[in-house]
Amino acid sequence: VQGANKKQIQFADQKQEFNKRPTKIGRRSLSRSISQSSTDSYGSAASYTDSSDDETSPRDKQQKNSKGNGDFCIKNIKQADFGRREIEIAEQEMPALMALRKRAQGEKPLAGAKVVGCTHITAQTAVLMETLSALGAQCRWAACNIYSTQNEVAAALAEGGFSVFAWKGESEDDFWWCIDRCVNLEGWQPNMILDDGGDLTHWIYKKYPNMFKKIKGIVEESVTGVHRLYQLSKAGKLCVPAMNVNDSVTKQKFDNLYCCRESILDGLKRTTDVMFGGKQVVVCGYGEVGKGCCAALKAMGSIVYVTEIDPICALQACMDGFRLVKLNEVIRQVDIVITCTGNKNVVVREYLDRMKNGCIVCNMGHSNTEIDVASLRTPELTWERVRSQVDHVIWPDGKRIVLLAEGRLLNLSCSTVPTFVLSITATTQALALIELYNAPEGRYKQDVYLLPKKMDEYVASLHLPTFDAHLTELSDEQAKYLGLNKNGPFKPNYYR
Repeated sequence: VQGANKKQIQFADQKQEFNKRPTKIGRRSLSRSISQSSTDSYGSAASYTDSSDDETSPRDKQQKNSKGNGDFCIKNIKQADFGRREIEIAEQEMPALMALRKRAQGEKPLAGAKVVGCTHITAQTAVLMETLSALGAQCRWAACNIYSTQNEVAAALAEGGFSVFAWKGESEDDFWWCIDRCVNLEGWQPNMILDDGGDLTHWIYKKYPNMFKKIKGIVEESVTGVHRLYQLSKAGKLCVPAMNVNDSVTKQKFDNLYCCRESILDGLKRTTDVMFGGKQVVVCGYGEVGKGCCAALKAMGSIVYVTEIDPICALQACMDGFRLVKLNEVIRQVDIVITCTGNKNVVVREYLDRMKNGCIVCNMGHSNTEIDVASLRTPELTWERVRSQVDHVIWPDGKRIVLLAEGRLLNLSCSTVPTFVLSITATTQALALIELYNAPEGRYKQDVYLLPKKMDEYVASLHLPTFDAHLTELSDEQAKYLGLNKNGPFKPNYYR
């Protein structure tokens, strides 16, 4: 009996522990109008800190790092040691950036560069920022997304002397305030922009158009941001050269395809613990992201359907063994709906009404426009928060669907992204900055450019030693036969 009693007491203790966990949800005064990509979350599952730790806004707190510098605004400077460890782990998986640091530290190709950046603030971007700094740049940084900041990483950066303005769970007002603090500093004028989603570029255009007189170029890494740049260019309003990193082969093929192939399963498992074997899944869009998602789900034994508007991508899906359907043909029977089209209103209320009970709905595209979440905020539907990033939306007849991350980017809200893949993107960003900053007057006009193929090849070659991979070299005779330079570029620029 004593043994049994002891067990019971132990169990009661555990139960009490469980009840102590914080259940309130942090400040979320988010209005709907904020730019879509900035409200997609990123890597938050890996972050130690929930925004509910402390209700005081970082804007109301005066913090200083150990050197007495206070030119930053973050959640809590005391978390710097945690953040430093996370950055050190990320460094292990980002060999190319570390190699770039070693190679270029002597010549400092970014000496005199004043980079203002707006990206996700995670351990991986911290490695990029510290690399830019090692190459001679001064950096000021804000988050391109209100949920994605890892607070402890922001603390480590602030401790290291970076001017960082970001915390997890910002309001829309905070979001623009942080960007403004980055840009608007007396006696400091940026000459390079590194953007993800185009919000920083948009803000400077709107508020400080004169700054573009000194800015040498913009580097943009997301589909959304690149789209905005092309629109500016078309309207004749782009007044500096811009580098489209998103469409460089190393970003497209690796970040979009291989990264999503791993992170789709991770995001779904962490949020719903769903079993994939035998499940019927429809993936909307068969671009690089869609291809990655389909490959992973098929390997887990799911029955995968694909929707597509482009006949070439559609034919690829058929050749890869997927049934090509229209969404309305399968919407009643599928267990999981995944959007990755880059479009808007792909899953509208009419489809949500017809889904079966328990259907999981999520988005892998950059913007939160693919699923019409606003149409679900009507009086007859009940929303129940199940856990962070997981909501049940319940119809009057009791049917419920499981909506993940409120239709925002799943792999960045609910899981993490493989660091190694981010290393490829980050190295491409660093090289694009170096290229634009050092380009002689007139090499780049006021237009949007792709990174030269030679640079893509250089980024790839920096990652090969990790795999102990050995490249074959062309003989002079072979090079002549193919009409190539022995050292590359090996493919024409139009090669996909």
